[in-house]
Amino acid sequence: QVQLVESGGGVVQAGDSLSLSCAASGRTVRNYVMGWFRQAPGKSREFVAAIMLTNGNTYSSDSVKGRFTIARDNAENTVNLQMTSLKPEDTAIYYCAAASSPVSRLVLADRRLYDRWGQGTQVTVSS
Repeated sequence: QVQLVESGGGVVQAGDSLSLSCAASGRTVRNYVMGWFRQAPGKSREFVAAIMLTNGNTYSSDSVKGRFTIARDNAENTVNLQMTSLKPEDTAIYYCAAASSPVSRLVLADRRLYDRWGQGTQVTVSS
């Protein structure tokens, strides 16, 4: 069983930076895409960013573009989300996700295409 484990969440102030990490453990399965989603209280889970593991291309939602960066750390075998200029509206539980089948860049935001998920890590941004 492949597990995804997130780390790095916490409580920060508006304007601060925070880095999240996602590590995969267990049975080795090829992943085509790794992504980050988030879910705020009372809201549905939304796409944040994704990286194509085949070519390294990255994609992010308009709400975080220019502030969040997704990257793969091959040495640590993790996928990280570097978040800068954090805003109170970024407060949410952040989930790491992996897709074991190819996913078109046009539908990266569709969470149904990801078949493995982490337990989530809380990020709270105070004003």
